[in-house]
Amino acid sequence: MTSRIPRDSRLRLVRPRPLAAAPAAVNQRRPRRPAPRPPEGTPAPAELARMARTGLAGAVRVARWADAALGPGSDAATADGKATLSDATARRAAADLGLDVGRVRAEWDTARLAGLVEVHGDSARPGWRLRAWDRDDSAVLRGWVALFDAWSLACPEPADHEPAAVAEVVSAMPQVLSFLQLSAGPVPVEQLLDLLQQRVTELRTERCEVSYEPGSAETAGPAEPAPEGTPLPPLLDWALRALASVGALTCGDNQATLTPLGSWAVWVKLEQICVAAQSPAGNIEQSAEDMLRGCAQLRPNAARAEYRAWLAARPVGSAVTELLAAARGEDALLRGLAFEALRVVGAPAEPDVRSVVDDPALRPYALLWLAEHDGVDPEDAHEVLTREEATWLWVDTAAAVADHGETTMLVRHLEAAVQPTVPVLLDEVRAVGHPRTVQVLVALAAAHPDPALAKAVRRAAFQVHTGG
Repeated sequence: MTSRIPRDSRLRLVRPRPLAAAPAAVNQRRPRRPAPRPPEGTPAPAELARMARTGLAGAVRVARWADAALGPGSDAATADGKATLSDATARRAAADLGLDVGRVRAEWDTARLAGLVEVHGDSARPGWRLRAWDRDDSAVLRGWVALFDAWSLACPEPADHEPAAVAEVVSAMPQVLSFLQLSAGPVPVEQLLDLLQQRVTELRTERCEVSYEPGSAETAGPAEPAPEGTPLPPLLDWALRALASVGALTCGDNQATLTPLGSWAVWVKLEQICVAAQSPAGNIEQSAEDMLRGCAQLRPNAARAEYRAWLAARPVGSAVTELLAAARGEDALLRGLAFEALRVVGAPAEPDVRSVVDDPALRPYALLWLAEHDGVDPEDAHEVLTREEATWLWVDTAAAVADHGETTMLVRHLEAAVQPTVPVLLDEVRAVGHPRTVQVLVALAAAHPDPALAKAVRRAAFQVHTGG
């Protein structure tokens, strides 16, 4: 006979399953695409890593000095919480390393952009890439690619040009770099200027939209583009100098040539875009929300590849903003996937992630992201959450499973709760105030095979619904 008294079921304390595993389609296998081969003549990864180590030797030296000299209890490393070295720290580093202050600041900026140092407010600490620098070629290459991605920050942009014009050139440079890579040799700057002009014109055309002012619905015009007369040669010169400063290309005799590292990095970016373009959803051209929905059908490794390709096709800042906007939506699955994509972004996303810590819906995800970013083992990251935050996350994850997963997964999700018993879990779920609490409890009651437990869960759902 089945007891009608709710059982005080014990729940195993296990780490919550990754949210990306929620949909049923996660078990579907995609045919593996053969690993692409780089263009003929591309140096081996070990040789590319050696080149990157040589180019970043100064930045590594400054980063290691900071690791040794700016430990706990030392003076503040930065001046303004924006990764700018304080004057005292810069002078101290210059004296210790035998460099001038300007060189120290330049190498510090390079180390920060390459992820060799991470700055949090007034303190700095070594990035994980610095720890792995001498033994892990992949960490070195990822660090160099991070610097390559940030080329527009490596050299001060022209102060006498409209910000909109600078932004247009930054947006157009991937096409210029692709042309350089495909040319596989020196290209005259005049030819690059023509290509840049064509791409900027295309960008301005793409921005044309219908004006909604009364009486002018039939007219169209550009949406605040840069002035048409903006001279592009100085901006192209700035872009080439910035790319040369990170080691992506060389300039001479009015020609530009990609370095082996630069050619390899552009090929990697193009390959990522091709992989995404070949996916069923064509995720490379989708909005963040649609891209995440497409990735919900993929295994974690395949999803991460899609994230990388999607990120490679757009500026990091706008991509992070778009991902966080998707995370604020009502779909809990997209919330979890958005933060998985932000893990692929890494350090550049930290300020934006920190800015959403006070958002109740995003706080648990942001705290877990920051903990892992700070070096906490992913298996232990959940310990940074309070009991209430962990309960809120449990409900949010259950909502994702209920919307996109199988009923058996929802039953197994009970094992991810931090509460030791079902009655305690139900009490705390009712108290946490998640907007999907009723739907989650109703779905769990319908899915659970234990009639007594299901009845208790339905009662809790009714109490939440009626305010009891």
